[in-house]
Amino acid sequence: MTDQPHDGANRDALGTDGVAAEVLGTDALGTDDLDGHTIDELADYLDAGMTPADPSIDESPACQNALAALVRLRQVSMEALEADARNEPPAEESWISGLLRNISIEARSGRDIPLQAERPTERGYVTEGAVRSLVRSAGDEVPGVLVERCRLDGDVTEPGAPIRVTVAISVRWGASMPTAADDVRSAVAESLAVHTDLHIDGIDVEVRDVIVEEGTDD
Repeated sequence: MTDQPHDGANRDALGTDGVAAEVLGTDALGTDDLDGHTIDELADYLDAGMTPADPSIDESPACQNALAALVRLRQVSMEALEADARNEPPAEESWISGLLRNISIEARSGRDIPLQAERPTERGYVTEGAVRSLVRSAGDEVPGVLVERCRLDGDVTEPGAPIRVTVAISVRWGASMPTAADDVRSAVAESLAVHTDLHIDGIDVEVRDVIVEEGTDD
């Protein structure tokens, strides 16, 4: 487990929805593909209130996972600052771009993870992308935390195989890093126990960045 931030990890808060929307539209993410869509297109779809409806997005689990993560990112950005974002510099674009790229990659289907069947003739499964989105959602719900990246290590396709989960997070300035890491670990463990049949061997939480709010001295 790593509960210490990287050197130089302090980041400005993400700003309000307008700033987040501007960053979400960066051309640097144009190559990320989600069932034929890019993260830019999903951000634009979100900006338009998801109208007119696009079945290729609405019926895509990968796109829905990515949209849910984008919504949580914007909610965190709105909570991070009380002042108008125009009076503050935007967050470092490379950091936000990397976070969005992780959302795009992690939302993809990946490997099929088997679920315990109620009948011998049944074969239930959940996609790896859905489980990663589950981990990200559980971590994002911890106050003062934003999940940057999550990873599943081990053979998730083999029932009972030991799986180790790694979650990289940002923590709001002033929050206790050990407490935040413990809370994320507990939330992720509970969510995985309820919604999957994975044998979790351990959950490592890495505090990678600090979100600095307006008026906070570095």
